[in-house]
Amino acid sequence: MTDVVTPPTSPVSRERSKGIKRSSVISTARQVRMLSRVQLTELTGLSPATLTPLVRELIAEGYLIERGPGASRTGRPRAMLEFNPRAELVAAVSLEPSRINCEIADSDGTVVAHRAVPFTGDITETICRCVPELAGEGLSALRGVAIAAPGVSSGGAVRLAPSVGLVEGRPIGQAVQRHLGVPVVVDNDVNLMAAGEHAAGAGADVADLLLLHVADGIGAGLVLDGRVRRGAGGAAGEVGFLPLDPADRGHDGIGPFEARWSERAVAERVAALAPGRRPDAPVAALVELARDDARAAGYLDEVLTAWSRLIVSCVCVVDPGRVLLSGAAAQLDDAAVDRLQGLVAAAAPSSTDVRRAVLGDRAVLHGAVSYALAAAAGRPALPPGS
Repeated sequence: MTDVVTPPTSPVSRERSKGIKRSSVISTARQVRMLSRVQLTELTGLSPATLTPLVRELIAEGYLIERGPGASRTGRPRAMLEFNPRAELVAAVSLEPSRINCEIADSDGTVVAHRAVPFTGDITETICRCVPELAGEGLSALRGVAIAAPGVSSGGAVRLAPSVGLVEGRPIGQAVQRHLGVPVVVDNDVNLMAAGEHAAGAGADVADLLLLHVADGIGAGLVLDGRVRRGAGGAAGEVGFLPLDPADRGHDGIGPFEARWSERAVAERVAALAPGRRPDAPVAALVELARDDARAAGYLDEVLTAWSRLIVSCVCVVDPGRVLLSGAAAQLDDAAVDRLQGLVAAAAPSSTDVRRAVLGDRAVLHGAVSYALAAAAGRPALPPGS
């Protein structure tokens, strides 16, 4: 009889197996929050012999906290284990024209620190300095970083972001990852707004939506089947480049549609209609001015018509079902939103609900936190290929 020789398990296989079991314990504890070792055994399917050293290790690392005995109907009360969300921290960074906004959040998405830092030189250097300073003593718990940029992002590189000086492709994601030593995802800020509104805002109850963000530029974030869609080159949603005239291709990273119908363009027209200082909220100022000024009312109609054409163009291609108005577009009053809804309904090939986004400036950071948490957990990030 020939003996069957079982080949030894390689160290790599053992390490991978342990990693899978460890992730199972962390995931279960994160979901249940407070549980006994017996419950952990039942929920993970791991034997007590396997679970005991893993639990000991996770307690030492701060993932699990031993608590007193819990209530028990029968037998001796069992010692409880509580999941500690502060054992894993993520950083969410938003690039703006003159500063970066940085937040540190725990694995529940609870923000534990926030800071706005003016640009002082290179963007990458600013990020790599700000994140460790803000994380402080929690730096060792940092597991991922998400960066929101007002431009096109692909493979961690950012381009067509003139407001932050990134017109040509710049691989800021790779540079930050090398410096901080944790996974880094980079995406367009409007994509992150859409992810934020889908996670915790006006799109939390639907699987498909389009977020139209009007600022100095105009961009759209698209969520289909619960996932942000970015396109082959990361430029999906760059609706500011919608052509108005075949001869006009935009310039310096600014598209022809946004050059005419952005917040900046509206501000310039409002300043001409009502000479004085440039309004801080130009669309709101236009709505107010249009109540008593026929010229302003006519221009407001032009703006609503242009935005409705843009929305209908998007609806014809992707049929999102819901469109969220963000940035300056969210400054429209109820009457103007209703008029915009009517213009869309009259021209769109399918039913489309138009409403305001609700998270405001917080949408970017909500989305960035969700991206960073996905990277920290080793799950595919919302934007494939970042």
